[in-house]
Amino acid sequence: MTEVGFYHLTTRALDWALAKLLDRALSLGKRAVVVAGSTERVEALSAQLWTFDPNSFLPHGSARDGEAAHQPVWLTAEDENPNGAEFVMLVDGQETAKLAAYERCFEIFDGRDPDQVTRARAHWTAYKAAGHEVTYWRQTEAGGWEKGA
Repeated sequence: MTEVGFYHLTTRALDWALAKLLDRALSLGKRAVVVAGSTERVEALSAQLWTFDPNSFLPHGSARDGEAAHQPVWLTAEDENPNGAEFVMLVDGQETAKLAAYERCFEIFDGRDPDQVTRARAHWTAYKAAGHEVTYWRQTEAGGWEKGA
């Protein structure tokens, strides 16, 4: 079963948190696919990932860049895994029908958006009912993560 972690954004924006989670995934030697709500959102996230930290390099690509198989991080608005990712990161309330193909799923949601909170709760219930191990993480004031009950 896929391990599913819910990441509740409370202090920092998605682009910052996503960059930190992706950086950690890459440091573990894992590939990731990020599923966003639209092509425009994919391109905005891509631009932010190139510039989030001037002292860091976070290699990634999208359909605009091509060469999916060579990209350690793939940004998409589709439910696809063209780079053979072990991790899937779902933003904007997105879902994947291919959950079993991943080691880990990261549901990243904005706690200031009632619609995203409602969707995250529904997803939590569905994952639990399907037998997945689910965990909840909330942002700390410093921007890190603490495991919730």
